[in-house]
Amino acid sequence: MGPPARCEVRAATAADAAVVGGLLFDFNTEFESPTPSAEEFAARFATLLERDDVIVLLAEDPEPVGFAYLTLRPTPYGDGPLAQLEELYVRPALRDRGIGTELLTRALADVRGRSAIEMHINVDEVDVDTRRFYERHGFVNIEPGTDYRMLFYVREL
Repeated sequence: MGPPARCEVRAATAADAAVVGGLLFDFNTEFESPTPSAEEFAARFATLLERDDVIVLLAEDPEPVGFAYLTLRPTPYGDGPLAQLEELYVRPALRDRGIGTELLTRALADVRGRSAIEMHINVDEVDVDTRRFYERHGFVNIEPGTDYRMLFYVREL
């Protein structure tokens, strides 16, 4: 673990699409996930970053070192939206220095500012370090009052 990073977290704009696309490509490549190219991601983020239901945060030190990508969706269970943390990534050499915490803290503040009632995060069961990170920040996979885990299911369309 290195010294704490002194990064700034700011909202990304459409001008940051290539940077965010490159970071997401690096994230997927690191974990050997199938991935579109950085250029394809950049083109998609150019559109996504214009939407009101999308939040992308960039951590800079002073170069981009990580990002968080969130979406908001309506729900009948409350007056505000549900927030989904789609991705949170910090460059490997800079992990364990508080950057992920800064991104998550800012993400929580931003979605609260938009009256979100919950934040959802999907984490692979085998990714123990990431699960610990979110649990340390108050996220649970067991509903209060129950003793069974929540599961996420997916189907390609």
